[in-house]
Amino acid sequence: MSLRVGSILKCSMSKILLDCGNCGPDFHSIRQMASNHFGASVIQSHGVEDTLEILRNQSVNLVTINRKLDRDYSDGLAVAIAIKADPELNSVPVMLVSNYDEHQETAISAGCVRGFGKLAVKDLATRHILEPFLGTEAE
Repeated sequence: MSLRVGSILKCSMSKILLDCGNCGPDFHSIRQMASNHFGASVIQSHGVEDTLEILRNQSVNLVTINRKLDRDYSDGLAVAIAIKADPELNSVPVMLVSNYDEHQETAISAGCVRGFGKLAVKDLATRHILEPFLGTEAE
C-alpha cells in the first residue's frame, strides 16, 4: 500500500483470534466463521505453553479455549487460568468454548468472558458474543 503525504491512512489490519485446544474440524469451523463474518485471522494453539508463547510474541484480540483440549483431553480452563495469572497477558480477553452453562460460569469466575458452545458456532448469537472483540461484521 502506498501512502501519499496528506492522505488518510485507513488501516485494514484484521483482528486476531487465537483458538486453543480444538480438534481440526472444530478449529476450521471457528476459523471459517471468524474469517467470513469478521475478516479475522485465526491461529491455533494446543495447550498452555504454546498459547502463552504466542501471546507473548503476537498481539491477539481474543483467545478461545476448548473446555477439553483435543491433544490430551486435559482441562482447557488451565490455559485460561495461566493467561489470567500472567500480569503481562491478563488483559487479553479469553472465552471458553463449551455448550455447558456450568462450565461457562466457572470460566467467568476465573476471569474469562462468556463464551459459546461448538453447537452454536454458526448462530447469530455467537457472532454477537464475538463482536466486541473482533469488531463489526465484515461487509
